[in-house]
Amino acid sequence: MDTDHDHVDELLAQWGEERPELDVHGLAIAARIIRLQRFLDRRTQSVVSGHGLTIGETNVLAALRRAGAPHTLTPTELYRSLLLSSAAMTHRLDRLEELGYVTRARADHDRRQIRVSLTPDGLEIVDRVMDAYTAQLSGMLATLDDARRDELERSLRALLCTLEVDEAPRAPASPA
Repeated sequence: MDTDHDHVDELLAQWGEERPELDVHGLAIAARIIRLQRFLDRRTQSVVSGHGLTIGETNVLAALRRAGAPHTLTPTELYRSLLLSSAAMTHRLDRLEELGYVTRARADHDRRQIRVSLTPDGLEIVDRVMDAYTAQLSGMLATLDDARRDELERSLRALLCTLEVDEAPRAPASPA
């Protein structure tokens, strides 16, 4: 197996033949990120499915776990943090509630507000899944030495910081 050339190199060579004037620098990076995401999804899905979950369901449980005790957030806080629609979040919460991993209850201070909380079973499963999940990711990145991993992380962070600022919700302009 050739470890100096990847599938994207083949695509770029084809574009070079067909459209030599085309600036493919952005494509070279984006196509690799997209392909990496597909590999990551397949391999991490195999880890979480071994626990009877999807990646999306795991992301919800992980968001609640990261929130700290009492591991409770509103559905709005969840869907905003996970960049989901309200409907997608409702579907995931329905499934996680059926599995006994989350509960939904009205907030004491505002009966209109719903709070989603991890159950003890939810806390146990998310910790087990995250142990396996992070081990899988670390193993996948083990081919990179520490310096390359650190540089990749810094570069991706810089790109994401720019994109997140560009995509941040803006306050509506005040009428003139």
